Amino acid sequence: FASTYVFMESFSIYGANIKSTLAGEFSFGWSFALSLVYIGLLARDLREDRGFTVRTGVVLALTALTHIVTTLLVVLITLPMVLRRRGTTALLRSWTIGFALSAIWALPLLVRVLQGMTSDMGWSPVTGLIGETPNPGTTSTPFPGEFIPVLVLALIGLAWTLLRRDDVLVLISMAVIPLLGYVALGGLIDLTKVYNGRLLPYWFMAGYLFAGIALGLTVRAAARFLPDRRRNLAAGVVVALVLIGNVTLAGVHDVPGWVRWNYTGYEGKESFPEYQAIMQTIDQLPPGRVMWEPHSDDMGRYGSPMAFMLFPYWTGEHPSMEGLFFESSLTTPFHFLNASEVAEQPSNPVRGLDYPGRDLERAVAHLGVYGVDYLVAWSEGTKTAAADVGLDEIAQSGPVTIFRLPEAPLVEVATSLPAVYVGDLDFTEASLQWYDDWQGMDQWLVEDGPDTWPRTAATSNLAGVGAPITDPGTVSDIVVDNERLSFTTTAVGEPHLVKVSYFPAWRAIGADGPYRAAPSLMVVIPTEEQVVLEFANGVPENVGLALTLVALAGVLAFTIRRRRNTGDNEPVDAGASARYLVEGP
Repeated sequence: FASTYVFMESFSIYGANIKSTLAGEFSFGWSFALSLVYIGLLARDLREDRGFTVRTGVVLALTALTHIVTTLLVVLITLPMVLRRRGTTALLRSWTIGFALSAIWALPLLVRVLQGMTSDMGWSPVTGLIGETPNPGTTSTPFPGEFIPVLVLALIGLAWTLLRRDDVLVLISMAVIPLLGYVALGGLIDLTKVYNGRLLPYWFMAGYLFAGIALGLTVRAAARFLPDRRRNLAAGVVVALVLIGNVTLAGVHDVPGWVRWNYTGYEGKESFPEYQAIMQTIDQLPPGRVMWEPHSDDMGRYGSPMAFMLFPYWTGEHPSMEGLFFESSLTTPFHFLNASEVAEQPSNPVRGLDYPGRDLERAVAHLGVYGVDYLVAWSEGTKTAAADVGLDEIAQSGPVTIFRLPEAPLVEVATSLPAVYVGDLDFTEASLQWYDDWQGMDQWLVEDGPDTWPRTAATSNLAGVGAPITDPGTVSDIVVDNERLSFTTTAVGEPHLVKVSYFPAWRAIGADGPYRAAPSLMVVIPTEEQVVLEFANGVPENVGLALTLVALAGVLAFTIRRRRNTGDNEPVDAGASARYLVEGP
C-alpha cells in the first residue's frame, strides 16, 4: 500500500512521486528509495543483533551520492535507533562507511559550500499546514485533500501499533522530524538554501506506511475469525489490493497526460518544425554565446519553457547562458538579473535580488561582461527596445528575432588596475552592488590580488581607484573547451579578465591567479604569452578521492574475508526488516 504514495498529485516539485519525477526530480527519487532501503537494512542488522553490516554503509553512500537532502533527513530519522541494543554502533559505523565511500563527492561539496562556492536561490518556503497552497498541483501543504483518507488510516495504524506495544519509533520519527523541519524552515529559521517542501515526502511516506500497517493488521484480525484461514487471508489481501488500486487510480488525473507530453519528445510536438527552424537559424551563425528572452507562457509549446537551453545540443557551438544546475554556479544570480533586463515575462527565481525590469541599455553592458554574442528576443517589446539601443538585427525565425551584441571577447585586458575589496560584505553581496553600478564596471573589483593593486571598501563609484594601464596590448587565439581555456597575449604582466565562472579548481599555467573577480568571473596575470587555464582537482577533491578508494578497498577486503570465513551469502530479507520496524526485537 505504501508504494501508492508515488501517485500523489497534490505536488510536483518536492520529489519521489511520479509527478516530481516527470518534472525532473530524478536523483531525489533514487535517493529517497535508497534511504528507505537503508532504514530497512539498519532494522535487519539490529533485529539479528549484528550491530552493523557493510551493505548498510554502502546503501547510505549511494543515498548520499544521489541527493544530499535525503541523506541528511535519513540520518536524523534513524537517530532513535540509538535506543536499541547496539544501535549506536550500527549508526556510527554505517555513517563512517557511508561518508568514506561517498567522500569523492561529499567532501568537496562540503568544503566548497563552506567556501561560498554555491549560489543561494533564496527559496521561498511553502507556508500553511492544511488545504491547498496558491499553486495547487505544484506545491502542497502537509495535509492536502488527497492525503486526508490516508491520514485517517495512518492514525488508526499508529494507535493500533501503540496498543500492541510495537516498536514503531523510527516510523514516528519519519513523520515528526520532516514535519517539524517543514514548520521551522517555513519562517522560524532563516535558511533559504534548503527548500522546506523537500522534507514532506518522508512525512507522506510515513503516513502511507502507517495506513498500510492498519490495513494489514485488519486483514490479519479478520482472518482469525474465519474458517480456512489461508484462503480467506489470500482473499482479503486480494480485496484490499483491488480497493487500493481503484482508490489510487481514481485520484490520478494529471500523470497520464504529463507522461504522454514528456515521452513524445520535442520531435513529437506540433510546434517542432518552428522550434527546429529556430535551432537551424542559430546553427548557421558564427559560434558564440546566446542569451535568450524567457517567455514561458509561449515556449512551453515546444515541449518545455526551457527548450532554448538546448541551443548547444542542437547547434554544438552556441552555448546557452541559462542551464539547469543553478545552485552550482556563482553566475546564477547575475544571469537572472540579465534575464530580467531583456524579458517581458522574466521568471526572477532567485529571491531577494533587486530585479531592474526590462532595460536593454543595462542589459547590453551586463551581457558584455559575460562575453555574450547574441540576443534572441521573443516579445515585441524586447525587439523594439533592442533596436532602440542600436543592436543589429541579423536573423528572424518564427516568433523570434536574433540580434548581434557589441563585440565582447571572452578574455579582456584591464584598462586600469583591479581594486581588491576589503569591505565587510560577503564578496557575492559586494559583487551584486558593483554589478548594479553598470556604468562603472570598467573598474574591476576582485576578492584578492597582489599587494600592488589598490584596496577599497566601496562597491560603486570606483572610477579612478586603480591606476590606468596605458598599453593594454592584444589578446588572440582564444580557445574554450569543456575543462580548458587558452589564449595568447601581448600584455604580459597586466591583469586579464577571463569570462568564465570562477571556481577554486581552476589552475593557471603561464599566469598568476586566477583571482575571483566581480561579478562571478576570474582575473589572471600572464607571466608568459601563452596562457592556459585548466579545471583540475584541488585538495578537497584529491582527499575525497583517496578516502573513497581506501574505503572501497576496505569494503572489498572485508567482504572477501567474511565470505571465506562464514560463507555468508544470505540475501536481504526485506519482509523481516519490515516486520522488525513494526514488531521490534
